[in-house]
Amino acid sequence: MTGFVSFVSSGPGDPDLLTLKAVSRLGAADAVLFDDLSSGPILAHARKGADLVGVGKRAGRPSPRQDHVSRLLVDYAKTGAKVVRLKSGDSGIFGRLEEEIEALRAANIGYEIIPGVTSASAAAAAAGIPLTRRLAARRVQFVTGADITGGLPADQNWAALADPNATTVVFMGKRSFPALAAQLIAHGLPPDTPALLAEAVGHPDQRLTRSTVAALAETLAQDRSDLAGLILYGPLAEGA
Repeated sequence: MTGFVSFVSSGPGDPDLLTLKAVSRLGAADAVLFDDLSSGPILAHARKGADLVGVGKRAGRPSPRQDHVSRLLVDYAKTGAKVVRLKSGDSGIFGRLEEEIEALRAANIGYEIIPGVTSASAAAAAAGIPLTRRLAARRVQFVTGADITGGLPADQNWAALADPNATTVVFMGKRSFPALAAQLIAHGLPPDTPALLAEAVGHPDQRLTRSTVAALAETLAQDRSDLAGLILYGPLAEGA
């Protein structure tokens, strides 16, 4: 008998930001395959006796291969298990969701996707700012700061990323932000554009650093913590 996989978005890390449906699926799962940022108190909602398997990927650390994670999902589901694939933030945003879905489809295994609070929204809320503003920030764009090698992706739309009237959120960009900022400034973004570095959003050691694009690039080039983080820049990033 074939089981079923629920892709559960855990939000940024604060268990209070889990949806009711996420909590329900965790409580019914036979196995939970979780990301590093979805561990800790969130796993307290898992059913007692469920298999808890860490499959998270972190930059600069040994991590399971994506094909191994997909294989685990298929293998657990083929036993008839109810499986939760617990992903941080919203699973559909830079979470390699599609690769895991393709593996399930190939194995004829059913699945569902349960959305969650993206870390971008949580970071803005923690900083007390909106992501949009009438007239000044009519557009929000989410981009990744790392390709499969961990470096800055080469095929960027620099005109869009250097738009001073957009709110831009850079995921997985702490390592590459100095190079990104240099390109942004070269393509016309003012160096003093407000920037916000949000680290460990939703966790007890959450840290928010307000800066500018140029100053933050200089800081990250010299001193970079191990905390997971994302960067917001644009007219709203300076906060109230």
